[in-house]
Amino acid sequence: METRAPFVVVGAFVLATIVAVFGFVYWLHNTGGLGPRTSYHVQFDGSVPGLLIGAGVLFNGIRVGEVTDLGLAPDSPRRVNATISVATSTPVRADTKVGLEFQGLTGVPVIALEGGMQLANSGPVPTLIADPGAGQSMTQAARDALRKVDSVLNENSEPLKETIANLKVFSEGLARNTGKIDSILAGVEKMTGGGTPAQKITYDLRAPQNLGPAAKTLKGQLAVPEPTAVAMLETQRFLFSPAKDYPGFADAIWADAIPKLLQARLIEGFENYDVAHAPLRVADLGQTDFQLLIDVRRYRIATDSGPVAEIGLSARIVDKNGKVVASRLFEDSEKFDKVEPPAAVSAFNEAFGRIAKEMISWTVQAL
Repeated sequence: METRAPFVVVGAFVLATIVAVFGFVYWLHNTGGLGPRTSYHVQFDGSVPGLLIGAGVLFNGIRVGEVTDLGLAPDSPRRVNATISVATSTPVRADTKVGLEFQGLTGVPVIALEGGMQLANSGPVPTLIADPGAGQSMTQAARDALRKVDSVLNENSEPLKETIANLKVFSEGLARNTGKIDSILAGVEKMTGGGTPAQKITYDLRAPQNLGPAAKTLKGQLAVPEPTAVAMLETQRFLFSPAKDYPGFADAIWADAIPKLLQARLIEGFENYDVAHAPLRVADLGQTDFQLLIDVRRYRIATDSGPVAEIGLSARIVDKNGKVVASRLFEDSEKFDKVEPPAAVSAFNEAFGRIAKEMISWTVQAL
């Protein structure tokens, strides 16, 4: 007996210690602390699924106490009465809002308190009334919503049937008249300028031919940069003075923008004169001895006194130091009978041919 007594005492002490620790943890968890407590009565008008004695009480999301009592109201079968114990420092007022929240993956219910507008306590807090439907879970809310939708559908079943029938008639009508609808849409698309754009007719400028044998060759390396022009002339469209739309010109364009077209045909004209010493574009060369700088002043069809193709170019020859060697203004025009693209292009070719011959001859003599 004397040898067994110490083991019994030790075992009893260990068991008492374990029970005390578990009891302390349980008490600390359910009371939320060691401070003074205050009890309040809470009334729910409806079910409180899953709420148990010992469930937590949160105030603005912070745990402040627990549920200490829970039961059915004897005077109302729909009401649930609860008693909560919270820290005395919790600012519970008469206008404090009460609800039920479900936390975690398992949806553990807790009572949630939310502070009202009263800053100071004006007396004993009466029974706190929970918000209507506070205990309603998400599943129950979804079921109630579906019941309302089902009720609306049942009340409007006939109008819905009529609407579906009208849609069926409308779709059948569209199917029967698909060809007509396509024709109407094609007409609207054409009227508004949509659809596939009309094919443009491209016209080119002709370089001067038959310039005869080169009596004098170009001295030094000459370059012809792209001519400068105002923004209005940076186009492929035919320009008119005064500006006006003429039939046939909406679909007619030059082969390139006017300055680039003049540059290409003028260089081709120099090649027809003396291909061995013909100038090139600046982009094709490095440092050159001379440059022929051209500014496009006019390239239009004047219609005031009959259709006339007018071309005006100013030219300067500068050396590699930027010094102007020579300068001259070249202008020419050619009348034509009918305002139509082929006749206008022929007139431009005649006028440009004469200007190009004069400019080539002048350039050769200046150098």
